[in-house]
Amino acid sequence: MRDEVKKKIEDYIRNHRVLLFMKGTKQFPQCGFSARAVEALKRCGAEFETVNVLADPEIREGIKEFSNWPTIPQVYIDGKFIGGSDIVLELLQNGELAKMVKPQG
Repeated sequence: MRDEVKKKIEDYIRNHRVLLFMKGTKQFPQCGFSARAVEALKRCGAEFETVNVLADPEIREGIKEFSNWPTIPQVYIDGKFIGGSDIVLELLQNGELAKMVKPQG
């Protein structure tokens, strides 16, 4: 991955407490897995930002290498990689996701 792409990914993660790399947008997810991740975050009241990987092929491939995770969507909370839609749904169901995304302070 090019250094510029890595820096862009790091900046996204650093600048957004809860971040979802996804296909499409929060308002118009373009795959079922991304839609499920958006829904899980919304259901627990998370304030989150999204990055549409379809708009930037370098980010789409770079995020997979960056996280060492082969699929999209990918959720980051407080700079830490959490996982994809299955993990996020599991965290929602067991109550952990709400705790993780709760505003700090």
